[in-house]
Order: sequence, then structure tokens, then C-alpha cells
Amino acid sequence: MNRATGFRRLIAPLSVAVMLGGLYSAQAQEITPSHLAAARAAVTAIRTTDQFDSILPTVALQLKGELIQKDPNLEAIISSTVDEQALALASRRGDLENEAARAYAVSFTEEELNAITGFYTSPAGKKLLSEGPIVTREVMKAASIWQRGIARDLAQAVAEKVVAAAAATAPAPAPATPEAPAQPKP
Repeated sequence: MNRATGFRRLIAPLSVAVMLGGLYSAQAQEITPSHLAAARAAVTAIRTTDQFDSILPTVALQLKGELIQKDPNLEAIISSTVDEQALALASRRGDLENEAARAYAVSFTEEELNAITGFYTSPAGKKLLSEGPIVTREVMKAASIWQRGIARDLAQAVAEKVVAAAAATAPAPAPATPEAPAQPKP
């Protein structure tokens, strides 16, 4: 997995939520061609849909496996037919780009989309896309270490306070009384 893929996976849930949430309002709201063009440019700059590039090849590979398992004698025909049909469906990839652009157009103004595109096509934006996954991994590692330290320190502090409170509320031990000397047995 390359570094950019990890970062895009992090923004995937946000992108999907934006797309799903905006689909209904996108149909009701009229989007100008320039607004849609700005959204398409932003989608391209952010590489919003790149994470979905493997869907068609994966589905085709799975279908080949299932069909060949059912009828191994037709492996060559199945393989070439699935490949041919998958290539025919590849043109539908643009539909996803259009829907993603519409989702962004509904959520952001044309000016905001132009600013997003400007940033992600700048050297800093490109570096964020490429280095972001590494930084995210390091932050997650640091947060995990921090979490363990906080949990340890909290447990220790609470234990000390509870022991001290329990000791303060415990009844005082009875004063020691001298033992009576043992009586000799008759």
C-alpha cells in the first residue's frame, strides 16, 4: 500500500457520507456548470475516488474464481468473457466521478471548491496527500502510547487515593492488651 492510499482511506468515510447525504439535495438543487466543473477539479485534486479503482478488478477476479470453481473446463472462456465484460463496464467509472462531483458541489460553494483544488494541487497539498498517511500512522502510535500512560497513571492515582481513603475510614485497631500468663495445667 502506498502512502497516499492510507490517507485516502481515512477520508473515505467522510467522502461517502458527503456523497450519500448530498445526493437527495443535489437532485433538488440546480448546480451550475462552472460549479460542477469546480467540484470535478476538487474531486480530482483530492483523489476522492481513487480508493475505488480496485472495485471492478476485484469483482471481476472474484467472479472468475466462482465461475471457474463451478466449471473448471470453461476456464479460458470464463476468463476472457469476464475480462471483456469488465472492460466494457470500465467506462462507467465516470458515473462515480460525476456523483462525487455532485456531492461536493452540494456541500461546498464554487469558491470553496476552487480553494480546495488550489490547495491540493499546491506543493503543500500534494505533500499532504503523499505524506499524510505516514503522519497519521505516527500520530496514532503516539496516541496509543499516550493512552496507555494516561490509563496507567489514572489507575495508580485512583488506587493511592482509594487506599488512603479506606485507611482513613477504617476503624482504629484496638489497643494491644498484654496477654495473661498461661496457667499451668493440673
